Amino acid sequence: MMRWAGGLLLVLLWAFTSRATGFNIPYEVEQPPTIISHTASPIIALPFDNTLTIRCEARGNPPPQYRWTKDGQELNLPNISTVKTDNRNGTFMFHNKHFAQFRGKYRCFAFNKLGTAMTEEIEIIVPTPPKFPKEILDTIVIKEGEPITLHCNPPKGVAPLQIYWMSVGLQHIKQDERVSMGTNGNLYFSYALPKDSRKDYGCFAAFTRIRTIVQKTPMSVKVERLNPENNSSESVSATLPVRAPSLLLPSGVQTEKVLLKGQDLHLECIPGGYPTPNITWMKMGETLTDRIKLDNFKKLLTIPAVDEKDQGKYMCTAENSAGKAVHYFDVIVEEPPAWRTEPPQSQLSVIGSEVLIKCSVDGKPTPVITWRRNGKIFRDDRANNRRVLDDTVMLHKAGPEDSGVYQCEASNPHGSVLVNINVLVMDMAPLMLTKDFREYAVIEGGDIVMNCSVFSSPPSNISWTKEGTVVQGERVIFFENAQFLKIISTEKGDRGKYVCLANNTEGMASLTALLEVKEPTKIVVPPQDVQISSGNWTQLTCRPAYDKSLQDTFEVIWRKDGEEIFRSSKESSRYIMKGDLLEIRNVNLSDQGMYTCIARTSLDEDTATAFLTVLDVPDAPVSLKISDQESRNVTLSWIPGSDHNSSVTEFVVEYEESHWEPGRWKELHKVAGNQATAELFLHGDLNYQFRVYAVNAIGPGPPSEPTEKLKTPPAAPDRNPENIKIRGHLPHEMDISWNPLLPTEYNGPGLEYKVSYRKLEVEDKWQEHLVTRPSFTVRNTSTFAPYEIKIQSRNSLGWGPEPKPVTGYSGEDVVFWHCLRENVSVPSAPPHNVAVEVINTTVLRVSWSPVLPATVRGHLGGYNVYWERIKSFLSPDKILEERNSMSFPGNRTHVFVPGLEPFSEYRLTVNVFNKKGKGPKSDPVTFYTPEGVPVKVPILTTSHIQDDSVLLEWGPPPVTNGILTGYFLQYHCLNETSLEVIDSVELNITSPDITKQQLGGLVRGSLFRFDLSACTRAGCGPPLWTERYIPPSVDEVVTEPSNSTQRWFIGTLCAVALLTLLAVIVCFVMKTKGGKYAVKEKEDLFPDAESQGVNDTYEYRDDTVGDSVSRDSLVDYADGEGEFSEDGSFIGEYAGPRYRDSISEPSGPITVTA
Repeated sequence: MMRWAGGLLLVLLWAFTSRATGFNIPYEVEQPPTIISHTASPIIALPFDNTLTIRCEARGNPPPQYRWTKDGQELNLPNISTVKTDNRNGTFMFHNKHFAQFRGKYRCFAFNKLGTAMTEEIEIIVPTPPKFPKEILDTIVIKEGEPITLHCNPPKGVAPLQIYWMSVGLQHIKQDERVSMGTNGNLYFSYALPKDSRKDYGCFAAFTRIRTIVQKTPMSVKVERLNPENNSSESVSATLPVRAPSLLLPSGVQTEKVLLKGQDLHLECIPGGYPTPNITWMKMGETLTDRIKLDNFKKLLTIPAVDEKDQGKYMCTAENSAGKAVHYFDVIVEEPPAWRTEPPQSQLSVIGSEVLIKCSVDGKPTPVITWRRNGKIFRDDRANNRRVLDDTVMLHKAGPEDSGVYQCEASNPHGSVLVNINVLVMDMAPLMLTKDFREYAVIEGGDIVMNCSVFSSPPSNISWTKEGTVVQGERVIFFENAQFLKIISTEKGDRGKYVCLANNTEGMASLTALLEVKEPTKIVVPPQDVQISSGNWTQLTCRPAYDKSLQDTFEVIWRKDGEEIFRSSKESSRYIMKGDLLEIRNVNLSDQGMYTCIARTSLDEDTATAFLTVLDVPDAPVSLKISDQESRNVTLSWIPGSDHNSSVTEFVVEYEESHWEPGRWKELHKVAGNQATAELFLHGDLNYQFRVYAVNAIGPGPPSEPTEKLKTPPAAPDRNPENIKIRGHLPHEMDISWNPLLPTEYNGPGLEYKVSYRKLEVEDKWQEHLVTRPSFTVRNTSTFAPYEIKIQSRNSLGWGPEPKPVTGYSGEDVVFWHCLRENVSVPSAPPHNVAVEVINTTVLRVSWSPVLPATVRGHLGGYNVYWERIKSFLSPDKILEERNSMSFPGNRTHVFVPGLEPFSEYRLTVNVFNKKGKGPKSDPVTFYTPEGVPVKVPILTTSHIQDDSVLLEWGPPPVTNGILTGYFLQYHCLNETSLEVIDSVELNITSPDITKQQLGGLVRGSLFRFDLSACTRAGCGPPLWTERYIPPSVDEVVTEPSNSTQRWFIGTLCAVALLTLLAVIVCFVMKTKGGKYAVKEKEDLFPDAESQGVNDTYEYRDDTVGDSVSRDSLVDYADGEGEFSEDGSFIGEYAGPRYRDSISEPSGPITVTA
């Protein structure tokens, strides 16, 4: 006991005083072998494998050699072609003809002069083909109601194994609560029935891994009836006695079940008895875990992945009305050997130190530990201070001869684990493992780690210096005994030469590291989100900035939705990368997504993203459905397709009918884009098909698949003809015509029209005629007499709706000589009560009382409006003869007349016309147009800049449209970059004769904009603007001008003199030729009001010659953009053809009457 305690104390003492360290020994240092890979055990040689390869690879310095043992004996591989070895390692391969020869347990040994490493045992299993034994089986004869067990006893083979019970005809034996198969493969019957009698019970064993199925000799079962008179094979005999439960599986009272931690526990109880017993489970002293699973009618209990908590005693109970039977299971959970934390690590120790190797292993049963050194058993040697104490090896005052490979192998009945521990006992000066003068580069602001890997024994003291100064500070971190120097958040000042110095008792070594700090890579112009229509092309820009010393490694990469776009990929042929541009040609919907630009060097990268949205026409709607198919009012519904990023504005329903125009699709109905149904009114007696397409801002999408054909029932016509025309080409006749119904509107066979007519307010009886053509002529009518006419449709199913009568006239009297002598064909009276309402300076509203129909003497064609500009109030003494007219077709009582001049006096008349000519003019009406605002001033200049003053000069407006009252000036101080207004000043110039203005107090070094408008009493016109930069002041600090300044001043004076001389010569030449250079320019710049009024009239037709009807279009007076309603209205649309921006709103309408 004292000896054991002393040994334990020694272990603890050495554990706390040992200087050994565990780490990976660098390859540059001589060292024993280390196994780096080998084939795991077991290896199953399958029949269809051609070869089998056993790997074993190690590293060491010197490079290791290899040897193998088989079943504990040295293995000498035969020198034949079917067995091959690898000269680089210990791997060997053999052909399948040698599989049986190589069955056994192998170990690989890798050795050099410093030691030997070994592998765990590698077992090669060569299974024999599974076979059922050939046997002759007697028929099993059993009484009805007794239990039956049919034994399978499958042969051994490669797992997994699946067992089936089938007949010779490969029909599965039906299993239920009475008949079931156990996990051992046997087939159990709780009680026998006559129907169980058969001669072909076959057990089939399937080994899926080796693709093999074997069959047992079929078994014969004969069930003898208790009551021979009952011949039914399906029913239970009425006299079948109740049988108490018994357990067919397992046998006995108690079963011990041992399994490994992590395996699945299977407990099975299969009962016999009648009625079929029920199975219940319990765990003695505890409740069953909620992880249990009951299968096969509760006969099989399963607990997955067991652990220690699942140990204990379980009981199954089989019970029926005759009694019960129980069985106990003693479940024991054990474990194979496993490392308690991690395997022991290799060690490096100095000469004379204490070496301790501890092998901590868990397992159940407790593992047995075997120690080896270089593959040979290592035993306790107290005399040489080499102790082996169970799981610990201690080396006292270790020397170089103790170096080698130590193996710890722990095993129990469930397996084993093995570890190789390299132990080096040596003294060695520092050896630098990192390359000298290694260059490091880092991006400014990033972190850098510089390496100074050292191997030495004992461990070295390491220090870092930069240009003779010890490296230290808050941004400096040392780790792994200063073998690594980390600088965080690097700065430009960190670049330079660093020296690492390592020393120990055996010597010293150093190395130099060079650090460069680079500019970061940035994307200065990132790509922007883009919306593009399909079929177009687009560009994404990604402009980077990076350290030019990294030019060789710099690249720009584009990714779409995380996938890189390659330059040479066929799928990316439409993607063209040019420098910092990505061009996408012929864009389609597949191009939509997130595009990422990556600007990358070998040190860093920057990314930017943009989303490309592809706009396209909508997809076709799907799932078209028609409801209410028995009527002509149906509802069509659909499911919209994708709108492809542009909202659907409308859905268009088209139809095709197969009788009149087969194959031609026509538009039937439109609904808003937020609807998915359409109410359709259909014509009768037609075969319809429908389809729908969607429309968005890009255009119409493809149509949907057509619906099935829909036959509508026939019906009477839904409408009557439209556009009824009554003409009197000849006296005493009236021609009636109309637009016929389309064939698709017939609604049935036998379409015809009923023409009804009577003289207006004279006859009560309608004259009726049935016709099939869309025209009819009424003869023997009065001259130009009014008639009422009705046209009604009908077919073989009935009449269309009751038509509304229209009014027309019979033929006019067109005797040519009569017209010439008495002029009775033109209107005989003018309009009365003509009134004028001035809307604004250029537009007025003209109204009148309608003329009597009898005075028109024919069809009323419309009205002519004539107006004459008498004078302008700007030049009241000047006589004007500006006459204009406009024609307004149709019967109306008011029109709008545009194109008037402001501040003028006008005279206006109106007459009516028919096809034969114009009637007399109305009494003239005199009216006045109000003042308007002036047009823009023609010129605005800035000059004479001196310090903070500017002189503005301008010309008066060429057209004032009123009495000029002055000018309105605004000047704004602008931001030079954004051009936003910083400050503004307003100035009213009340004199119309002023054409210049000096402005002072302007901020030097600023940009100014000047806006100038001319004004009348009606307001101010549109402004003209100009900009001027006010330069900053220059401090006069130089008292005496330098020679260079004097030369510059003299040169400037000479240039000015030369330019003046040239100007004088040019003026003289032009004057000699009679040119009017000055006068003409001034006239163009400042035309007088009179000349402007004469030359800038609207181009209306002059009515001073002739008296024919004017056919000028109102659109001519609105620059081709105006639209007039039926009454001639264009309010809000009209603008003058030349000075559109000079129109001002009037203060109120002015009404003038005759």
